[in-house]
Amino acid sequence: MFMAGAAVLGYLINRGVGNFVVFAILLYLLNHFVLLRVIDSFQKNLWPRFQNWYARILEKAVKSPWWILGGVIVLFFVSIAFTIVSNLKVEQFPSGDPNFAYVYVTMPIGTDQNYTNEVIGKLEKRVAQVVEPDKDVVSSIISNVSVGVTDPTDEDQGTYYNKGKITVAFVEFAKRNGKDTKAILNRIRATVQGVPGAKISVAQENSGPPVQKDISLEITGDNLDTLVKTADRMKKFIDQQKIAGIEGLVPDVQNVKPEIVFDINRERANREGITTQQITGALFTSVYGYKASDFRNTKEDNYEIDVRAQEDQRYNIDLLRNMKITYRDLASGGAIRQVPISAFTDIRYTNTYANIKHKQSRRVLTLGSSVIKPNNPTEVNAAITNALRSFKFPDGVTYKMGGAQEDQIETATFLGTALMISFGLILIILMAQFNSVGKTLIILSEIFFSIIGVLLGLSAFHMTFSIVMTGVGIIALAGVVVRNGILLVEFTDMLMEETHNVHDAVVEAARTRMTPVLLTASAAIMGLIPLAVGFNIDFVGLFTNFKPHIYFGGDNVAFWGPLSWTMIFGLGFATIITLILVPCMYIIRLRIKDRFKKTPVVKEAELTPAV
Repeated sequence: MFMAGAAVLGYLINRGVGNFVVFAILLYLLNHFVLLRVIDSFQKNLWPRFQNWYARILEKAVKSPWWILGGVIVLFFVSIAFTIVSNLKVEQFPSGDPNFAYVYVTMPIGTDQNYTNEVIGKLEKRVAQVVEPDKDVVSSIISNVSVGVTDPTDEDQGTYYNKGKITVAFVEFAKRNGKDTKAILNRIRATVQGVPGAKISVAQENSGPPVQKDISLEITGDNLDTLVKTADRMKKFIDQQKIAGIEGLVPDVQNVKPEIVFDINRERANREGITTQQITGALFTSVYGYKASDFRNTKEDNYEIDVRAQEDQRYNIDLLRNMKITYRDLASGGAIRQVPISAFTDIRYTNTYANIKHKQSRRVLTLGSSVIKPNNPTEVNAAITNALRSFKFPDGVTYKMGGAQEDQIETATFLGTALMISFGLILIILMAQFNSVGKTLIILSEIFFSIIGVLLGLSAFHMTFSIVMTGVGIIALAGVVVRNGILLVEFTDMLMEETHNVHDAVVEAARTRMTPVLLTASAAIMGLIPLAVGFNIDFVGLFTNFKPHIYFGGDNVAFWGPLSWTMIFGLGFATIITLILVPCMYIIRLRIKDRFKKTPVVKEAELTPAV
């Protein structure tokens, strides 16, 4: 009656709640009439047999504890060797399928904004044609010219008339029906090439915090001309190496920015009583204008009034040269005179640097590029570094790998330091609890050896080692692994107080504590598997319309998958370490302790066979 009433009340609220209540009732009935019997049979028959089997295995292991410890140490080095041989890929942050595709277009400096807009319009049509077969997974195509056209990770977010950007936004992962947006991005990359005079790059969004370019070669020196020539030689040299994955190295310093220089003849200007400030002020006002006043029609709205020459006059160099400067000639009694700028200036056309960057008071030029997927940025950077060993640099010019590669090294260093600090804190807590160096080292060894499972798992399944997420997973793994070790060591100490037979105490403690150790590890592993494989289910749709919309993958699995698999592999192997190696190391500890005492602490009697 109670269950029926709960179901009716649930349906009165809404259909979804009612279905959920019915599901809970069915689950209860299944557990009461079926699962309880199965579980009872498992606990009374199968599980004791498994415990006895484990006890027999452990009895054989504790007879040769040094061999077990040595085997695990050898396995640790084997796992490192296997990781190296399997060429495990390393990246800072994991990246999944693109949610956005960015097409960055850079025209020569000085290009008119209208012409840049024409180029972007043509490229946008190309992009639209490429994504037409997959338009069901494309939500929008947006173009920008001059404003918002640089990489979000770039420090310079200014306005550039010669730059444009096309953004292709994809629908969320669940609505893509299995279509690969990486393939679409590669097709976009292939179709936008071939525009004369344009430098075009295609990239996806960053899956983690903003980072710099995948490839960033920072060339440092004092002479800017030497840096530009060296960068040009380096670019050609690297291109000749045919290293796969480099989209295109682009320097961040442009040395072909067109410039019109007005050379002032100071002697002629001084004869007229005109200063250089008057000349530059007149030119600046004509081209850029100056603030004359403000127009305010309400308390909130305030419009700035700027005065400058008309557009057809601003871009006509002859009109600018013939522009007259009005001044008071004190030599002729203060008469007002007008003299054209061309009377005391000469013009010349030249090129200059668009920008000059400094780092630690030295000039820096950076060659940057993205890495084309599925190539790994770490491997591409390693290939570039290896190739540049035979490149000759001029005196006073050096280079280093910066950008994302530098961030990756800093992140790895930080996480390594964090892991050592966590080791230290765990060491202090364990020393305070056990007041024993030996027991503390036994438990800490679990953390150390659990890395074997991580390395073997990632290498065997050809997964990518994420510096951040895998590193965080290893640090989180330490806390879970330590708990199981404490359970076993503490219970062994309790049995040792009752009997001095170390083998019986160790085997019985491990046999008894096997259940909570396995429960802890299996519960954690089972809880992490949905996150690791990206299992998604719509519970509202399931109970309301019986449409669960189950799918695997997505942005969550791309980001959290490396952390989950790290803990799954580590916990799985650490459980074996806890159940086999910890009892062996406990015996080793007591044997070493006996060697420094006249009377043995424990009596190693013959093992009592497990039943």
